[in-house]
Amino acid sequence: MSIKTTTHLNFRGDARAALEFYQSVFGGDLAAVTYKDAGAVQDESEADQVMWGQVLAEDGFHVMAYDVPSRMAYDQGENSVFVSVRGETVEEIAGYWEKLSDEAIIVIPMGPAGWAPAYGMLKDRFGVVWVLDVVSEYNG
Repeated sequence: MSIKTTTHLNFRGDARAALEFYQSVFGGDLAAVTYKDAGAVQDESEADQVMWGQVLAEDGFHVMAYDVPSRMAYDQGENSVFVSVRGETVEEIAGYWEKLSDEAIIVIPMGPAGWAPAYGMLKDRFGVVWVLDVVSEYNG
């Protein structure tokens, strides 16, 4: 038996735009169900917001997202979650970095680190912090 974890991101009205952006970076299929689609509308102004959504790519990338309804408390917080993307080559990670960095705040510029050939951290235009690095052998 095995389990798999998936990053689930919460937004306030930006879930669809975020999922579309992440699909443009990582590829894959985007699926989104609105509150209207699910017959779960409690506030007409939120009917077209995402109740459940995901981007799933053949290479294993998977992220889920939804729009927190206005009746529920929402505070994205500071450093409450990082999404880690670990690739096998610098070229692969650099490509994701380049796309994610559009309108992002660079926290740690992409470059070599003591533990990896490439490492970087940024906060994307939706306020999500991404950590990207390249797999390396541990020599501790």
